[in-house]
Amino acid sequence: MELGRRRRGEEALNKRKINSSASVFELMQPIIGELPHEEFWIIYLNNSNKVIQKNQLSKGGITGTLVDVRLVLKNALEVGAVSLILAHNHPSGTLKPSESDKNLTYKLKAAAQSLDIKVLDHLIVTEKAYFSFADENVL
Repeated sequence: MELGRRRRGEEALNKRKINSSASVFELMQPIIGELPHEEFWIIYLNNSNKVIQKNQLSKGGITGTLVDVRLVLKNALEVGAVSLILAHNHPSGTLKPSESDKNLTYKLKAAAQSLDIKVLDHLIVTEKAYFSFADENVL
């Protein structure tokens, strides 16, 4: 019993806390920052903004990828997430969100809200920089 308690405690210590868009960039840039194709990831957070899980939702082509809102929310409920951060890369290096990026963000935000799950941010990640929907007040 004591060993089980200790393991859970260690797991809690190993969960990375997200406290800014920069910390999301640090987490995601090594994974998607230099890819030649687009990938869309979801970071699932607990009530303390600690990462419960990060999942690749889709892998696409050079100019886009598909996202299924139902899969995002199904997993959020399964892992007990209270908030989400969306992240995807732009292989072109452009930091400007496309209309489809904005539409998807609003669609996911509205769907998550109906389940009392917050979408805290959506980052577009490139090799050296990022665009944060929250920082730019477009969330």
